[in-house]
Order: sequence, then structure tokens, then C-alpha cells
Amino acid sequence: MRRILLGRSQEVVAAQLGVSFQQLQKYESGANRVSASRLFDLAHILMTPIAYFFEDMPPDLGATPGETQDEAVSVGPTVQNRMTVDLLRDFNRLGSVQQRCVLDLIKAIAEERSGQSPASEAPKLTRRRVRQG
Repeated sequence: MRRILLGRSQEVVAAQLGVSFQQLQKYESGANRVSASRLFDLAHILMTPIAYFFEDMPPDLGATPGETQDEAVSVGPTVQNRMTVDLLRDFNRLGSVQQRCVLDLIKAIAEERSGQSPASEAPKLTRRRVRQG
């Protein structure tokens, strides 16, 4: 998912890693194991901490001995599908004003759909002129 989020092809990442794109496919699908040194190289190529690759692990495995589950470091929500990755990539390309507008819109839609905030009580979305740039 990180590779896709960065907009990099398997061919490009595989070349940087020094393997075939088929080998990278096997790493991504979990068909082949990734060594610690290869994982380090991947993290560097994908500009992410190694912890990113362990987001799906159960929280208690991330805690050190004597540390409670609540004290374990959280690495953030897991990106679960391609649409989410595309959304994040495109969202990060927007300016901060546009990001705020998109976030407000998504929140309003989500609240209305979940019934948390009746439409009559939801803040009205007004058209604002957004400066480009």
C-alpha cells in the first residue's frame, strides 16, 4: 500500500531493491518472506519507518515486556484498500485550505449517514471561494 500511495510502480521499486518485479510481487502478497535487511531497504526506498510494515500486528505484540497494551506505540490506522490509498495520495496533493474543505464535507456526509447528527442540526455547507495555489 505504501508503494501505491507514493505512486511508484513495482518495476521501479524492484529495480531500486535489486530484485525482479515478480519477486517484489511475492513479497507484497506474502508468498515469500522478507529478510530484516531487505525490509530495512524497503523502508528506506518507500520513505517510511520500519514500524509501518507491522501495523496489522495485534497490539499486544507491539508492547515490550512489562509494558501494557495501552502504553505500546501506535503506528496509526491501517490502509485497507486501494480506494483509501488513492484518496490519501490525492488529498495530500491539495493545499491546506482545500484539505479543510474536503475534510468538512466528508465529516458532514459521514455524520448524516451514521445518524449521529440529523441533517437539520448539521452545519450547513456553504460555498466558499477557494484560492488556487
